[in-house]
Amino acid sequence: MLYGIVTAITALLAAAALSALLRVLALRLGLVDRRRRLRPVPLLGGLAVVVSTCLVAAAGGWTGAAPLSAPVGRLLAAGAAVAVLGLVADVWRIRTRLLLVGTVAAAAVVVPYDETGLPMGIASVAWIACVAAAFRGLDHADGLAGTVGVLTAFGAGACAAVEMMDDLAVLLSVLAAALTGFLMHNWHPARIAFGACGSLFTGFVLASAAVLTRTGYDALSTAAVLFALTAVASVDAVLVVLSRRLAGRPVQRRGPDHLAHRLRRLGLTGPGATVLLGVGAFAAVLVGALVHAGWIGRDAVLWVAGASLLAVLGLLRVRVYGPRGRPERVTQGAYATQAHTTRTHATQNHTTRTARGRAAADVYDTRSGARVRKDVGLPAPPRSGGPRSGAPQSGARAPVRST
Repeated sequence: MLYGIVTAITALLAAAALSALLRVLALRLGLVDRRRRLRPVPLLGGLAVVVSTCLVAAAGGWTGAAPLSAPVGRLLAAGAAVAVLGLVADVWRIRTRLLLVGTVAAAAVVVPYDETGLPMGIASVAWIACVAAAFRGLDHADGLAGTVGVLTAFGAGACAAVEMMDDLAVLLSVLAAALTGFLMHNWHPARIAFGACGSLFTGFVLASAAVLTRTGYDALSTAAVLFALTAVASVDAVLVVLSRRLAGRPVQRRGPDHLAHRLRRLGLTGPGATVLLGVGAFAAVLVGALVHAGWIGRDAVLWVAGASLLAVLGLLRVRVYGPRGRPERVTQGAYATQAHTTRTHATQNHTTRTARGRAAADVYDTRSGARVRKDVGLPAPPRSGGPRSGAPQSGARAPVRST
């Protein structure tokens, strides 16, 4: 118990400190989140989570305080490999297919085929890769991926504790603490972004841990528990794929069509959308943990599935694409409303300054006695066939003012 508390505090402080240091490094190297066009945010925040989690968990194994079993050791090594692949995607643009293939290869190393069987093993590999990709999609709003990751880590850790898998429970608690330290810098307004490195690593570790805790159970209850533990990420992925297919857009083409984007269009603020989705994740994870522990029946997952279906059908009606399936310019990112308000204020200030300048010019020219143009404040051209009004005629001397 004491060791778990110490490791959690260490991971939290390490992730918070590394996030601050890597933010400076990312700014110097010009590594920013390309998806946030209105306000670029430096990347490498996920690297702080990965390094903190791996170092603290490996230190427990080296010291013998919390030795890692062979399956958990393979899980951590495969997760680190996926994180390296995500880091490459953050620095250089690589295709999503390569990320998916690499994640599938890493998941194939983690799944225990001798306990799950070959068909269930292949399904588990596909599910782990899909969850990792879904967690990458959750990194579209400040603090969302980290919040859902913390809640899912606690739920999966509870399932591991029920199965007496202490090393896996410690690993998940360390991951939850590292994500909490990262959230200190990633909450709205974010000072550093998660990136593919952290999101793929988090989704991969959580999905793999959930599969390890469910080995030996029947397929139907296992599918119910796994869905409940990752309901928010699954809903976001299904919503995005359906909306893009219905709009005739390529699935891999990015756009403001995720959960938080649509909630922002309904009037919620960025933090409000994150909190709402966090509440939904907490409820779903709680149901999954209780079903795994046997405290409630697996039929309770039907409530989670029904709520998820209603969310997908309801949010599909929110318009996020313009003509020909192009994304609308409203809410183009997490800070669109704020940026739009800033541009509006700037335009109003410019208009006010321009009006004041024109008014001052009109007063000056009016005092000089010349007819002026109201738009630009310049004297009007003389009338055809006659002298200009207010100007001295030819042959007449201008009046001399006494000083």
